[in-house]
Amino acid sequence: MPRYLLILEFDGGPFCGWQRQENGLSIQESLEDAAFKFSGERVTAFSAGRTDAGVHALAMPAHFDLQKEAEPGKVREAINYHLKPAPIAALSAEIVSNDFHTRFSATRRHYRYRIVNRRAPLTLDAGRAWRLGAPLDETAMHDAAQALVGKHDFTTFRASTCQADTPVKTLSSICVAREGDEVRVECAARSFLHHQVRSMVGSLVEVGFGRWTRADFVDAFHARNRRRCGQVAPAEGLYFLRADYA
Repeated sequence: MPRYLLILEFDGGPFCGWQRQENGLSIQESLEDAAFKFSGERVTAFSAGRTDAGVHALAMPAHFDLQKEAEPGKVREAINYHLKPAPIAALSAEIVSNDFHTRFSATRRHYRYRIVNRRAPLTLDAGRAWRLGAPLDETAMHDAAQALVGKHDFTTFRASTCQADTPVKTLSSICVAREGDEVRVECAARSFLHHQVRSMVGSLVEVGFGRWTRADFVDAFHARNRRRCGQVAPAEGLYFLRADYA
């Protein structure tokens, strides 16, 4: 039974997230339905990240198994045909070994958060970035963010509904940089807690506005108390960038 790895790009705005749910259309359900229309087989699709409602992806790995083998390019084209008009695209497809798993084989996941720092409303980026009108100090944000690198208890930046066994995670890197009006926060780790990236970004924005000092940010982080977290950044600015595999 061949296993197909697809790399997906999607706009998360119309979806309730990656995972199939009863309260709305998910990306997983859309992909599984497209696979059924193509092959006549009911498949279960797995991804490298279970994104929330409204979160986007530039290169999300996903896989499923089919009974019959087909040329990967044909699978990609068929999936894209049956996904229409949903804003999801399979950028590539390949056959991988049966011991490969998009979620469990991933060694690192990369996320980007986009902030558009301008007074004017968003037009082209509406629903795809967080607009903040007051000036942000991205240098202060980057400096404070470095306190997060390494193995720590991230309870302060963990959603109350998070189902992870432990709040301890190892953040490999985090960078805050500006290009024109856009401030980007990019981070990488083997895995993340529920709402961890959006919580970190929301708290870093407090530093960027000058409402918190670096010491305030670090104290909130080390408090290991969800009530010390700043605002949670909205989902529309978050992007799953890619996953690394050994």
